[in-house]
Amino acid sequence: MMPLKKTKLSNSQGFTLVELMISIVLGAIITAGLISVFLSNQQSYRTSQGLSEVQEGTRTAFELIARDIRTAGLTGCVNNNRVANVLNNSSTVWWVNWGNPVIGYDNGVTDPAVTTGTSTGNRLAGTDSIAILSTEGTGLSVQSHVPASAQFQLNETTSDLQSGDILVVCDPDHAAILQITNYNNSTVTLVHNTGTGSPGNCSKGLGFPTDCSSVNGNPYQYGSNSQIAKVNGVDWYIGVNAQGGSSLFRTSLVTNSGTVTVSTISNEMIRNVTNMQITYLESGSSTFVIAASVANWANVTAVRVVLTLVSENNVTVNKTPLTRTIKSTTTIRNRVD
Repeated sequence: MMPLKKTKLSNSQGFTLVELMISIVLGAIITAGLISVFLSNQQSYRTSQGLSEVQEGTRTAFELIARDIRTAGLTGCVNNNRVANVLNNSSTVWWVNWGNPVIGYDNGVTDPAVTTGTSTGNRLAGTDSIAILSTEGTGLSVQSHVPASAQFQLNETTSDLQSGDILVVCDPDHAAILQITNYNNSTVTLVHNTGTGSPGNCSKGLGFPTDCSSVNGNPYQYGSNSQIAKVNGVDWYIGVNAQGGSSLFRTSLVTNSGTVTVSTISNEMIRNVTNMQITYLESGSSTFVIAASVANWANVTAVRVVLTLVSENNVTVNKTPLTRTIKSTTTIRNRVD
């Protein structure tokens, strides 16, 4: 028997130390690249989300403010500026003064509609505000009007009216601003007498021009189907929100127990609005000016609003909120041909 021939077995070889080190380095580079891409995508998402928040807030804010500005001074019937205002104190109380349906307040100037301070709902110091008068579309109309008894009968019942409300009644000739001194929904009648209410009516007469020299004043009878609407008085401002930040607020007139006042509860419209600056364009001018430089508010034809908004979270590479300042210009509808 022949002896078995010994064969040399090949040993399996692993990675050398150099190869292992190269593999670790390459793996670390690839991992770092993937992490970098992930973080970059995450940052882009946060930035896009913050920008979307700011843009959506800006769009909504301008849409709401512009709606009020466009309708300033509109009575619902005509825009010929023939308005008989029989309210007492018609030149001293902002929501009574229909001659100035738009009036602005620069930063540092007191706005009679809202308190400047640090409490929730207060106006934020250093920001502008604007007060606007217009009418609400109530869709009410006159059945008959008896000037001697200062009484209207309406064509339909409504739950929108109460004693103390400020109204506009109008026909193709002119409009009249008055206060309801008594409203009876069962008989669908409203009275606009003198001697009661706050501020009350200086006269029963609703003719144009206004005559407050006597109880009957300038008599005028509104015909059937003349339009009736409530006066809508609002004030836009930047205020302190419940979280200690700032928001765009809108406050409005309310009637309580026959007395008209500015609501003590303002509506927070858009959060994270940090500033509002407003300028105005007068007829015949090509330059927008601040409120203090407006010569005659009755001649203002357009309003430019500049808002500064910030994102809800810190989304920039510097870990700060995204900030954008955007402006919008709105024309007052009944003052432009």
